[in-house]
Amino acid sequence: MSKTKAEYIWMDGHEPTQKLRSKTKVLDGPVNSLEDLPLWGFDGSSTNQAQGNDSDCMLKPVYKIKDPIRGGDDLLVMCEVMNADGSVHKSNSRAHLRSVSEKHVDEDAWFGIEQEYTLFEGRNPLGWPEGGYPAPQGPFYCGVGADEVFGRDIVEEHLELCIEAGLEVSGINAEVMPGQWEYQIGPLGPLESADQMWLSRWLLYRISEDYGVSATLHPKPVKGDWNGAGAHTNFSTRSMRAEGGMAVIEKACERLSKKHDEHIAVYGAHNEERLTGLHETCSIKEFRYGVSDRGASIRIPMQTANDGYGYLEDRRPSANMDPYEVCAILIETTCS
Repeated sequence: MSKTKAEYIWMDGHEPTQKLRSKTKVLDGPVNSLEDLPLWGFDGSSTNQAQGNDSDCMLKPVYKIKDPIRGGDDLLVMCEVMNADGSVHKSNSRAHLRSVSEKHVDEDAWFGIEQEYTLFEGRNPLGWPEGGYPAPQGPFYCGVGADEVFGRDIVEEHLELCIEAGLEVSGINAEVMPGQWEYQIGPLGPLESADQMWLSRWLLYRISEDYGVSATLHPKPVKGDWNGAGAHTNFSTRSMRAEGGMAVIEKACERLSKKHDEHIAVYGAHNEERLTGLHETCSIKEFRYGVSDRGASIRIPMQTANDGYGYLEDRRPSANMDPYEVCAILIETTCS
């Protein structure tokens, strides 16, 4: 009988930013549905999710895609972490988004997430001179040429793997700081966009291993006059996308203004280093929205303003944010 390798992937209990963990389960025969994937235990005391005297936690498969690295019938499997008794583990942020999206299913929320990241070789961003700095940023954004762009081979392979796996990746580009890149996932519903974002991150970390390079999601990987790394989150509901949606978007922005601190609390650790009011950000201490304004907390795209309906872009989430938490609070604030 043929064997299937299923890579069980989950978020650990590391604070303030959860990390990804994974291990491989070898199964008999092909896997046709999630129900064919068994629950699987792991040592939570090694992942900041349990004490050593009661260390068993459980992985519950919730989303699967093709494994583009191993190929064949092999799979990447996103899992929720459960306690040994089957209850939801406190580190499991997906469960909350699940209940929020079920409650507001009629809103038909869509998300498109722009994931920025920085490639590092040792202690330096990829392409930076040892112990020094490159030329000031300016020519690197969407640049071309060996003196402008670093790590394209990794980025292209990651894109191919995401497409092969069936992820809804919608683009890539070199970012403002050398060694920094971006890709976009979506538009998709809340659970699917967040699941795909975590799996795409796993693929990024995994493929970078093969190049001896590490990808970091720190929101300010280099101090000083360099752009930080965000995860701009494009969001809309059914009524925002319909005729007259601009009024709904403006009402949503007013609601978001009243919950700014609650959003910042789940928009990623060390975000205050990035949201300074410089480098295309609004200060973490203020909230404002505007059309085409990349220095605002919420940017309403020009096309949306022209059409009178569409979506908004929340520019506050940092690159290391948890998409389960970000999607949940955007729905809760604007739809409740």
